Amino acid sequence: MPAMYKVRPLHSAAVLAEHLPSCMYPLPNLHRAPGTAAPPQEEADPSLQALESRQEEILKRLYELKSAVDGLSKMIQTPDADFDVTNIIQTDEFSPLSTNGADLDLMLGKDYGALKDVVINANPSLPPLSLLVIHSLLCERYKILSAVHTHSSVKSVPENLLKCFGEQTKKQPRHEYQLGFTLIWKDVPKPQMKFSIQTMCPIEGEGNIARFLFSLFGQKYNAVTSTLIDSWVDTALFQLKEGSSKERGAVLRSMNAALGRSPWLVGSELTLADVVAWSALQQTGTAGSAPANVHKWMKSCENLAPFSSVMKLLK
Repeated sequence: MPAMYKVRPLHSAAVLAEHLPSCMYPLPNLHRAPGTAAPPQEEADPSLQALESRQEEILKRLYELKSAVDGLSKMIQTPDADFDVTNIIQTDEFSPLSTNGADLDLMLGKDYGALKDVVINANPSLPPLSLLVIHSLLCERYKILSAVHTHSSVKSVPENLLKCFGEQTKKQPRHEYQLGFTLIWKDVPKPQMKFSIQTMCPIEGEGNIARFLFSLFGQKYNAVTSTLIDSWVDTALFQLKEGSSKERGAVLRSMNAALGRSPWLVGSELTLADVVAWSALQQTGTAGSAPANVHKWMKSCENLAPFSSVMKLLK
């Protein structure tokens, strides 16, 4: 059948062959013959260079932070620590417990016409010995109105625990006392304390309450000493009192080493660390198997009246 109409070609076959691409995406040759010159390097993207510089700066800062954390971790004296800062503590300025009392109004706030009351709930099956020791120490410093009560959740309390604060020798008007200290024997899983009954959330745990009460002495420590005291308190409560026999052995060895360098766990003065550690040893019944330095330190504690009065409750 003859064509209906004819169209003149726009390009000749020779022109089309000349302009057709030989490949879809041209790329520089990655392989070159030996001895030939390398192709010119393309300039790096400025945003990529900035990203690389930022990454290097972050890695440098992370390395510096890691070094700082490693240094701080060695300042905490634990049974596995490889660094000792006892020599630093010797230059620390302690405020002995025998000095004049601190200003309770400054520390606790002033309530005109009202006595500041500390109310503690504790289980008589596991008396918080450290709190009883601190109460006796506070009585040497302040005029304290002490009282012991029994909650209805407890069926019976031993007679010695009902009289753990002794007899109130001087009967004075309530407003003449500086601090009220009330202990309630109650069926609670752990000791609880409230200072302001209406507005304060309870402080739980023997160690936390002991820290609060010991702060009423107004003692000031540097950062290193404060860290060591907190470390010993936690070690005594979580490893010595609640840990396994292996953990207790490690703590006793650490205590023995520390007490070989100073008369008390942290330096040359009695601190909260000594009170809590001594109480934990008494509560766990491991005092009899203590090493020589620890045994000598326990005798030094018990020669003080607040410790000896608590010892009578254990008999």
